[in-house]
Amino acid sequence: MTKRIAAIDVHKRVLMVVVVSAGEDDSAERLVDKKKCGTLSAELDQLRDWLKEKGVTEVVMESTAQYWKPVWLALEDGFELGLAQAWSNRAPKGKSDFKDAERLARRHLAGELTMSFVPGAEQRQMRELTRRNAQLNRELVRIQNQVESLLEPTRIKLSGVISDLFGATGRRIL
Repeated sequence: MTKRIAAIDVHKRVLMVVVVSAGEDDSAERLVDKKKCGTLSAELDQLRDWLKEKGVTEVVMESTAQYWKPVWLALEDGFELGLAQAWSNRAPKGKSDFKDAERLARRHLAGELTMSFVPGAEQRQMRELTRRNAQLNRELVRIQNQVESLLEPTRIKLSGVISDLFGATGRRIL
């Protein structure tokens, strides 16, 4: 049985997609189709539908800046995804996007790509919440330090008298 693999060369505004058919041993590959696609949400939905129509089960793409993330999110539910580090698919010279996508597919089938770890949706959400919480805590400390530094020149030394400048007592005094 053959499997169909899509390789996506990711750019800011355009995706170059190549679909290849590979044998069970992943040695024989045959170009099935190629498509140039935009990166807007509606265009990514069309890409997902097109890949399903082509019988694709696995998608590999390059980790280009942050541009791969919306593509990943659009395809995450329907395909087995792989994110290759861009340096592992570097071209010798010149630039040809469909050729880059074809080389990405060929190297993926040969196992020559260095893949990045992308956590599942739930873990990504927890990481985002944790980062946001840490960011808000840093911002709170920054604001508290600013208030204290505003009080110091006026010779109001509340922090030496109360333990928490922004506790119930500290807020009432402020």
